Amino acid sequence: MERERLAEFLRTRREALQPEDVGLPRGHRRRRTGGLRREEVAALSDMSTDYYSRIEQQRGPHPSEQVLAGIARGLRLSLEERDHLFRLGGYATSRRVRRADHVNPGMMRIFDGLDGAAAQVVSDLGETLRQTRLARTLLGDETGYSGMARSLHYRWFTDPDARRSYLPEDHAAHGRLLAADLHRAYTRDGASSAAAAVVGTLLAASPEFAELWQKHPVPGPYCGPKRIHHPQVGLLELHCQVLVDPDQSQLLQVFTATPGTESHEKLQLLSVVAGQQI
Repeated sequence: MERERLAEFLRTRREALQPEDVGLPRGHRRRRTGGLRREEVAALSDMSTDYYSRIEQQRGPHPSEQVLAGIARGLRLSLEERDHLFRLGGYATSRRVRRADHVNPGMMRIFDGLDGAAAQVVSDLGETLRQTRLARTLLGDETGYSGMARSLHYRWFTDPDARRSYLPEDHAAHGRLLAADLHRAYTRDGASSAAAAVVGTLLAASPEFAELWQKHPVPGPYCGPKRIHHPQVGLLELHCQVLVDPDQSQLLQVFTATPGTESHEKLQLLSVVAGQQI
């Protein structure tokens, strides 16, 4: 159980909710907090105010799974946030030993059938393990880095060149997504993991990352639309489809464009360019 981080997570999610979000009246009494009061969360979670307060104040007994389920319901947590809450409470899923340079066999078989697509296999630390020719043409070769720089999560917050393909107005959202991905890996694998090493380095090196980390970011269930600026064809508006390996250590990302759009034509042009580079 990570008592301090559990308390911080509950506080951030409580302060992010307004009474109207959970069907409660705001009332006329001035609110000292920016979000819900502890007694409101306790009522929504079917527990006493004292019991909930002790958890948020890092006191009291180890909460049971039933208690955490009630809090998740009361705070209207998403499935991803609920899983995160349970891990912080000491009910983590079992860990598996991973080889960071090895693409899992099932993932590799699928990847081999996507030669003409913009696809890549990425580890949960943002390390690009394999790219198709079109993916390299679209995004650049991301497999040649060494050390901690193999992780896009690390490069994004330490190397300005890592952001060159993304529009400036999209940087903040993309940074939040990468911080959330790293937060998930850290919570799952613990303080002695490779994710923890990246986190420790970034907390010391990047004020931007440190600020995001304190907010306990939790990723959503999918990879959203992306706007990528390519030096040869300009702006492409793409969809990112993701296949997650069963042990959640690797992701297969496939970038597509809506047929009939300018972005689709540009992606087809890049496919021709990629074919000429064989």
